[in-house]
Amino acid sequence: MKNWILLGVMFSMVFVACNNDDDAAPEADPPLELSEVIAEDSAEIETFLDTHFYNYEEFASPPADFDFIIDIDTIAGDNSDKTPLSQQMERLTINLESDDLGLDGDETVEHAYYLLRVRERIPDGPKPTIADSTFLKYEGQLLDGTSFDENQNFTWLELPFTDRGYAEGASELVAGTSAGIIDNPDGTVDITDRGIGMVIFPSAMGYFAGGGPSGTIPAYSPLLFKLDIGLFVEDTDRDNDGIPSILEDLDGNGNLLNDNTDLDSELLTGIILPNFRDADDDQDGIPTRDEISDEDGNIIIPYPDSDNDGTPDYLDPDN
Repeated sequence: MKNWILLGVMFSMVFVACNNDDDAAPEADPPLELSEVIAEDSAEIETFLDTHFYNYEEFASPPADFDFIIDIDTIAGDNSDKTPLSQQMERLTINLESDDLGLDGDETVEHAYYLLRVRERIPDGPKPTIADSTFLKYEGQLLDGTSFDENQNFTWLELPFTDRGYAEGASELVAGTSAGIIDNPDGTVDITDRGIGMVIFPSAMGYFAGGGPSGTIPAYSPLLFKLDIGLFVEDTDRDNDGIPSILEDLDGNGNLLNDNTDLDSELLTGIILPNFRDADDDQDGIPTRDEISDEDGNIIIPYPDSDNDGTPDYLDPDN
């Protein structure tokens, strides 16, 4: 996924300087509220699940030339007897807050998303977390079938920098193993035991009112991603501070971008880094790794709390 895919929604406004006020660009409409959008998104997704199916029969009995790619089609005509996605996908939920999307207000709204597990080498096997660097292939589509982004070669992506729905879906799928790696003649690789699945999620877990890359995704669009999960780096440590990125999600809400212990200090410098990207989480001048390690460089568990105030030293600028 390209660098433009980030967790949450980024709003941009272009200001045009004009000599004549009559030529000024019209003011953009404010984004809708979470509760208003989720009702419409949910109805659209549920209708889609009831009226579409995937090529489950090919996966159950793969033909010799099968490419192991998920194909979606409408239940109609010769396909009238197919099992709908609504009977094959798991319904999962997360809570999103207005602040997660930079919206005014204080709404907390449950959002349902849907997961399809097509192939897993070991049920309940190892999976990446939403914070891990993951080696995968993907294709992103609108519910009308329009493809807006894909990478059919395995590539490394850090899930905190992708769409929230994408990261949640990827973290639910069992990965492949290094034993399944095959080097292709063209320089690419395949992973024969990769996990294969699909996730469908409402717009607030994607781009919401932002329109996606270069405006290619209409505002308030539910999204679908087909995912092949190859490998992942267990306990990815993005900033190499000795603390796995997943443990730097301090509020446990799945959004690593809003955990920033030293935000007030960083606002003075203009360099804003959430904890999982910050090698000095309390900006006291002592690297986090030094505050959690002994003299030999061994990490101390539990992390030291010198003044016993309940806040470990690496998050406490007073220590």
